[in-house]
Amino acid sequence: MTREIHLGDASPNPKPKTKNVDGDAAAVVLPLPAGDGHGKPAARNKLSLVPLIFLIFFEVAGGPYGAEPAVQSAGPLFALLGFLIFPFIWAIPESLVTAELSTAMPGNGGFVVWADRAFGPFTGSLMGTWKYISGAINGAAFPALCADYLARVIPAVADGGPRVATIVTFNVALSFLNYTGLSVVGWSAVALGIASLSPFVLMSGIALPKIRPHRWGVTAGEKDWKLFFNTLFWNLNYWDSVSTMAGEVDNPGKTFPTALLSSVAMTSLGYLLPLMAATGAIDAPPENWGNGFFADAAGTIAGSWLKYWIEVGAVLSSIGLYSATLSSAAFQLLGMADLGLLPRVFALRAPIFNTPWVSIVVTSLITLGMSFLSFNNIVAAANFLYSLGMLLEFATFIWLRINRPEMARPYRVPLGLPGNIVLCLVPSGFLVFVMAIAGWKVYAISAIFTAAGAGVYHLMKFCKARGFLKFGTVDGEEMMYERHQQESRNDGV
Repeated sequence: MTREIHLGDASPNPKPKTKNVDGDAAAVVLPLPAGDGHGKPAARNKLSLVPLIFLIFFEVAGGPYGAEPAVQSAGPLFALLGFLIFPFIWAIPESLVTAELSTAMPGNGGFVVWADRAFGPFTGSLMGTWKYISGAINGAAFPALCADYLARVIPAVADGGPRVATIVTFNVALSFLNYTGLSVVGWSAVALGIASLSPFVLMSGIALPKIRPHRWGVTAGEKDWKLFFNTLFWNLNYWDSVSTMAGEVDNPGKTFPTALLSSVAMTSLGYLLPLMAATGAIDAPPENWGNGFFADAAGTIAGSWLKYWIEVGAVLSSIGLYSATLSSAAFQLLGMADLGLLPRVFALRAPIFNTPWVSIVVTSLITLGMSFLSFNNIVAAANFLYSLGMLLEFATFIWLRINRPEMARPYRVPLGLPGNIVLCLVPSGFLVFVMAIAGWKVYAISAIFTAAGAGVYHLMKFCKARGFLKFGTVDGEEMMYERHQQESRNDGV
């Protein structure tokens, strides 16, 4: 899921400056043209609207898989209400903020660039740490999840060597897919999205004559509100993850807002309609609704053929989820390297495909290593760090609205300052609630990760001052100006 100060001249054509990792002005060093890392321009490989919609869909959901615990914890009534209401108090505000900031600062790095511009490089680096750890841990679950779903169809891969081989093959194959370019990843996401959603469309249609609306009013005898809210949060977050790839989007000023709002609608309906169909068509007590129950419900509604299709769809969904998460995390590292927060090696691009191959390899290795671990508390800490990052993101949005009103914003959230504050306060209240119910182990692990992030920032600053590593220096303000000028020229064609 992926997320500026000392901006110099605010005139229409600002004088280009760059920023060292400590925020001081430096000599002019503009970014190299997109290409092989040596200044050679690469072939066009931009994300257009439809692939971007499906990439966002996989950054967030990948289908209704994983929504079952909402029914298990509180019953059909609260699950349906939750997936009906929660998009308005969480998904839409986060998407609107992401749309405005991604179009105002259409470079790679997303939320890292935003925090850096608002509060300085240390805050940008800390934002990067929180979001990267959260995304990497989130991504690490998908290879193992894919193996688990595949084991339902092919029991031989349930454990031992075959399971390890499945996870490694999954990781390597999707890392190579990401290496071939975001356009390939995007159109692959379109195919995977259609394939993974199709069985739910069929199930919903077949279930229609069997639906009895009174079943929607059932509630669980003993409600687990912590599990309920965590399920809603987990299934409807990471809308900002796509921002890390803003520099790779074709005409972001128009494409981003449309893609985000389209994906919110598709994702919300992708949860709500199958839940309405399954809970309304079968008599199953809430306690039966554990992970994977959608497949059992489909089998009851239509037969074993649809049950197996949904299980295969879950594997395809895991592929799309991992591929999208890997892309977002890799381009986040590239953006941080462009800002001088990480060594320049993370910004190196492949000669043919123009992808950040070092960042892809590093992220792939990290997620592969985590795929073999069992770490419930670390996963909870990742959610906590993501929440911290979102609070900082909302603060960045408001700060820039107040202090940088002249900033070019191709898309602007259509609310005044009081309305924008309310827009951010409502989801922020939920974030505080989610963080407050975390245990002391989560607080401790989150503090360790945060301290490590601060340590990395100061280590990078030390290495840069001593010349131990090579760092890039891209001026974000000039980059934004050039991108907006390019869009204006394209619109005039």
